[in-house]
Amino acid sequence: MKKKFLAVLMAATMVASLVACGSTEAPATETPATEEPATEEAAPEADNTEATSDIKIAMITDSGDITDMSFNQTTYEASDAFAKANGLDFQYYKPTEDSDEARTAAFNNAVADGYNVIVVPGYLFAGMIASVADSNPEVRIIALDVSQGDFEGAGVTELPANVCSFTYQEELAGYMAGYAVVKEGYKKLGFLGGMAVPAVVRYGYGFVQGADAAANELGIASDVEVNYVYGGQFFGDEAITATMDTWYSNGTEIVFACGGGIFTSAGEAAKKVDGKLVGVDVDQSGTIDGLYGEGVCVTSAMKGLAATVNATLTDVVAGNWDAHSGKIENLGIVSGDDPSLNYVQLPTDTWSMKNFTVDDYKALVKSMADGTVTVDSNIDAMPTTAIKVTTFDNIH
Repeated sequence: MKKKFLAVLMAATMVASLVACGSTEAPATETPATEEPATEEAAPEADNTEATSDIKIAMITDSGDITDMSFNQTTYEASDAFAKANGLDFQYYKPTEDSDEARTAAFNNAVADGYNVIVVPGYLFAGMIASVADSNPEVRIIALDVSQGDFEGAGVTELPANVCSFTYQEELAGYMAGYAVVKEGYKKLGFLGGMAVPAVVRYGYGFVQGADAAANELGIASDVEVNYVYGGQFFGDEAITATMDTWYSNGTEIVFACGGGIFTSAGEAAKKVDGKLVGVDVDQSGTIDGLYGEGVCVTSAMKGLAATVNATLTDVVAGNWDAHSGKIENLGIVSGDDPSLNYVQLPTDTWSMKNFTVDDYKALVKSMADGTVTVDSNIDAMPTTAIKVTTFDNIH
């Protein structure tokens, strides 16, 4: 995948993704396929080759659905938009339960229905891929955020030729967010992770490193604190909300809520005391502010899921599957001059910070791109910092 090509796609698809994710109109009228896909109107005739006309794209949701305002929704919308733009058949499938067996059944249903390019979002699909890839060599599987460790945990030491996966340098996006909020003036921070899987840990450790760097630059390291905890799940509940209530009532000003729907617990607590949040994966300002009040979401640590889907499917249509076959590609910063082209970034279209400006952000990204600023991706231990970091036992 060439950087210039990716950069152009990133600029277009990231904007589309963020607008969609911030919408209050969820695609509730869409029906997932189980035994049979929903009937769709005939696709418009496209100027594609005969081989392209045989491509049928499916997407399988993980434990959530296409209205989760995160991984599933972004992946669904990007896949659907690409299929429509290229006159290709598309359907999504929702497993009957959260299990490898159910995800495998959904995959088998999609293949039985004739779908031969399957897009799957998240580490939960490692087990499914291990079960189905070798026995379905004609089906290409595009996995988002499934790491080498996830595959090895499922018994896959080498990716089959019909599988590719993309991971992201979450520590860079987390660093940007932590740096930004301290520069903006927040001193009492919190990190609420979902499950302590590598992607979430990288976000968290990057957030801590960014906050530490900004505090040191400002000469206020002794004044900046971070509370740090994992909820043990990717959704909010009463126990997690109670912990967030305690944090906010004891002075926490802003919480990076990192893990699917777990932001709901932080949001419920924040709105009681005029607290703030940092969103994750996509620009969550529209969602969070819509639920908990204008300005609650200060920024979001994002990664380019939609751009990855679009670029990879474009290669599939162009006959360039070999560029990704059997590979795990780790995506991060590809431009030091235009942050919007990167696969990890902060949203500038909904920028609300005053002390830390867009120009400041661009300068930070340039420093990260040229190596002046480095971020440790190690997740074996909490980074050493001058600021105070207090870790808590998992809530669940």
